[in-house]
Amino acid sequence: MGASRSAAPLVDARSLAAELTGSEPPVLLDVRWRFGGPPGIESYRAGHLPGAVYVDLDTDLAGPPGPGGRHPLPSAGDFAAAMRRAGVRAGHPVVGYDEGDATIAARLWWSLRYFGHDQVRVLDGGLAAWTAAGLPVTADEPAVAAGDFTAVPGYLPVLDPAGAAALARSGILLDARAGERYRGETEPIDKVAGHIPGAVSAPTAGNVGPDGRFLPPDELRNRFAALGVEVAPARGHAAGSAPAVGAYCGSGVTAAHEVLALSLAGVPAALYVGSWSGWTADPARSVATGPDPG
Repeated sequence: MGASRSAAPLVDARSLAAELTGSEPPVLLDVRWRFGGPPGIESYRAGHLPGAVYVDLDTDLAGPPGPGGRHPLPSAGDFAAAMRRAGVRAGHPVVGYDEGDATIAARLWWSLRYFGHDQVRVLDGGLAAWTAAGLPVTADEPAVAAGDFTAVPGYLPVLDPAGAAALARSGILLDARAGERYRGETEPIDKVAGHIPGAVSAPTAGNVGPDGRFLPPDELRNRFAALGVEVAPARGHAAGSAPAVGAYCGSGVTAAHEVLALSLAGVPAALYVGSWSGWTADPARSVATGPDPG
C-alpha cells in the first residue's frame, strides 16, 4: 500500500481534553484489558473518559486463537464491523487509551493503521495520566452512531513465521517480552520457553518512564541504537520495501507497543502478529534459550 499522511501517534491528556470539547471531537476508544482479568468491560463500566466506547482486545482486535497464535489478526470484515459499532468513521480521528502504559492501546493503533485508518493516536499515559491531570471520568455510556469505516488490510508490514526467522538472521528482530521469558527461565502462558533464534531481547518496559508515558524520541532512538537498530532521522517507508526491523512478543499485543515506540524513534518496523504463541504452535520450529540471540 502507498504511504499516507498519518496523525502523530501520541496525544497528551490536556490536549485531548481540549479536543473533546471541540465541534468535531475524536472518537474515543477504551481498550483496557488484563491477562487473567478482570475483564476490561468491568473497569470501563466503573469509570471511563467521557464519551469513550469500550473495545475488547480478544473479540474486536483479534481473531479466534489457533495455530496463528493467541491474538491473530481478525478478518477485515470482522474488524470493520467492530470499529463501525464503536463509531469509527473514515477520515475522522480516533484516540485509544488503556490503563496506563499503552500496551493494549498500541494494538488498537496498529490495527487501525494496518487496516487503513491513519488518523489514530494513543493517549500517552492512558487513564492514569488523565486522572493525574485532574480530568473527569464517568460511568455513563454514550449513545453511539454507527461508523462507516471500511477495513482494507496491508497498510503496515507484517511477518509470517518464515519472515520472522529470516529477519532474525539478516536484520533485527526484537523480542518485546520480559527478559526472563526471552531467556527461557519461565513461561507462564505459552507451551514452550525461550525465543526465536537470532532475536534480540527488548522488553517494552524500556520504552516508557515510571509514569507509563513513552520516553522522548531521542531516548528511544538511543535505546534502539544500543540494541543494534540502525536509527536515522525519520523518513517515509517506501511502498513495497521490507523493513530491516521487526518485533514479536507473546501474542502480537506488546509487540505493537514496540512498533509504536520504533515509529516514535523514526524507525519503520514489521509486526509478527502470531508471535511466540504462533511460533511455538509448530514443534518443528527452532527455539533458543539464554541471554544471547542464539
